[in-house]
Amino acid sequence: MLKAIQILGCSSEFISQRLKKPHSGNGCSLISSKGSDTSTSLFLHPFWTPKTLSSKLIRMFSTQSESNSNAPSSSSSSSSSSSVAVHSAGNVHKIKFCQWCGGPAKHEIPDGEEKIRAICTLCGKIAYQNPKMVVGCLIEHEKKILLCKRNIEPSYGLWTLPAGYLEIGESAAEGAVRETWEEAGAEAEVVSPFAQLDIPLIGQTYIIFLAKLKKPHFSPGPESSECCLFELDNIPFDSLAFSSIFVTLNLYIEDVKSGKIKFHYGTINKRLGTGPSDIRAFTLDYHWQA
Repeated sequence: MLKAIQILGCSSEFISQRLKKPHSGNGCSLISSKGSDTSTSLFLHPFWTPKTLSSKLIRMFSTQSESNSNAPSSSSSSSSSSSVAVHSAGNVHKIKFCQWCGGPAKHEIPDGEEKIRAICTLCGKIAYQNPKMVVGCLIEHEKKILLCKRNIEPSYGLWTLPAGYLEIGESAAEGAVRETWEEAGAEAEVVSPFAQLDIPLIGQTYIIFLAKLKKPHFSPGPESSECCLFELDNIPFDSLAFSSIFVTLNLYIEDVKSGKIKFHYGTINKRLGTGPSDIRAFTLDYHWQA
């Protein structure tokens, strides 16, 4: 059985150091100065003991909301988890018509199931809503990380790793390489998987691969306005597009500082009622690293 550790209201040496070191004149923060609630759930691999887990890593994810001062505190975690579980089934009521025959849909719980589904009133087929898989590459070149500035919504004008939805007929690694080419004009060679981050609230799973450039060339694709290599100390944390990228880059920096690159798996629990721009409005269930 996985051992759970609940860490409340802790501070981090790692965070304090990063807060003191802005990049390019902009404040680089891992947590907001607003709000007062902090909570992190870490689920340890059964072969671990607390002594084997870096205290710096534990403290690292005491994440606060930047804008949602009414977000549920850790004392109401059980009720908020229930809300997330219900919401994560997707907005089934948006499905009005059958994708196969075009018949009108009704919304009810099918026999033998537990969730409300969209059921065609003509052919009887059920429209299931399944999570999307997002794949991408974390490319290091000459001790710098390749980031793309988004030229499309959501998060227009913000920085991200080259990543996108996996297509039918390709592996996760193949999709990550394709997305890197499409968004950054870069030929990537996958080195190893680096992180899997589940985001149940929005129905997405991110799989990020460590990769290297086959050739030292890159240029923005149609979905990017700019591509740039950033030194680790100059990554624009105040201008990142998504919480998944925020977490991934922090994990990578922590690994580099520890001298060992690991594989990470965790769940990002987005807070209800926050917008896509609130990338720090989450808690992280950190399951294991290897």
